[in-house]
Amino acid sequence: MTTAELSGLPALAARVADTGGSPIRDILAVTARPEFINFAGGLPAPEFFDADGVAAAYDAVLTGADARRALQYSTTEGEPALRAALAGRTSARGLPTSADDLLVTTGSQQALSLLATALLEPGDTVLVERPCYLAALQVFGFAGARVVGVPCDEHGIDPDALDALVAEHRPKLLYTVPTFQNPTGRTLPAERRAAVAEVAARRGLWIVEDDPYGELRFEGTRLPWIATYEGARDRTVLLGSFSKVMAPGMRLGWLRAPRDLRRACTVAKQAADLHTPTVNQLAAARYLATVDLDAHVAHVAEQYGARRDAMLAGLPGALPEGSAWNRPEGGMFLWASLPQDGAYDTTALLGKAVEEKVAYVPGAPFYAGGGDPTTLRLCFVTQAPEEITEGLRRLGRALRNE
Repeated sequence: MTTAELSGLPALAARVADTGGSPIRDILAVTARPEFINFAGGLPAPEFFDADGVAAAYDAVLTGADARRALQYSTTEGEPALRAALAGRTSARGLPTSADDLLVTTGSQQALSLLATALLEPGDTVLVERPCYLAALQVFGFAGARVVGVPCDEHGIDPDALDALVAEHRPKLLYTVPTFQNPTGRTLPAERRAAVAEVAARRGLWIVEDDPYGELRFEGTRLPWIATYEGARDRTVLLGSFSKVMAPGMRLGWLRAPRDLRRACTVAKQAADLHTPTVNQLAAARYLATVDLDAHVAHVAEQYGARRDAMLAGLPGALPEGSAWNRPEGGMFLWASLPQDGAYDTTALLGKAVEEKVAYVPGAPFYAGGGDPTTLRLCFVTQAPEEITEGLRRLGRALRNE
């Protein structure tokens, strides 16, 4: 029996028991000790945070003319200075945007929760990539949605399979991370982005395009957002975040959405937290006005590229013969699969890895309804190249069961 039942209290909501917690956070709790080499987290490398620049921005806000306003309540939509700066950055990247098109959120994770509140009724169908960002599966689970995975290959969503699933299930929305996807690191090619936009326009479908990693490109050419395509402009919600390019502790994200949906999300946010912290918003606006964020991100991406290369160099010696993995052009993650001979289950093998003081995330939880037990996600950005090399040696010993 649960503690509530033993004490005579009413039971917890069924959605809590049905959704469960995050296996990634469970792994991080076990592997937080310094002797571990951790490929499991989705954390940016803290040594590349611009701590001085961020501190200077907070100092300017808290000692300047806006000091008292920074400590006051704010509007739910977000601080005008920050929304104007975000609108300018979005417009410069090919999607004309005004400040009024944006809602500032407490991280883009909150944006996803607000969209679920505004769009989904229990039993509604949501389409997601196979595999999919784990916390999105949690959000949709809490909303009571029926989650259906769209078949994907090494390039991402199969547009023909998407078209067939939309016709079959009549979903409310498609959730996608088309650039440097979490967990796979893959990027949807331009022609498929156009095809996804066309399916959404023809079939009647919301697209939620999540882009937390798109600025972290270290090779190749930037691709346009799905939201820029003609058929998608009136039905795509674009999510953004400072967590991977500035600092996750500031908890700053945003959504760009058509007017009626944006207003519905604003009402949902009023009920959730009234507004995102004023001081954080003003500090971010100050930072954008005084620091070249693009130059900072370019430096970070260069370092991440070197770390990806270190991981690619060590994988042949670490993974069993017959394994496969991809080469992401940016972002934070690499996706691997072990041989399909029945000998490898990455969930079962995780304990062996922990004994070797190395960690990864098994791939199966990223699939709606369960998925390939031979897959795993490796984050390559948090560890230095020499640590990556040692971590892969440890992983190799674990997989060989030495």
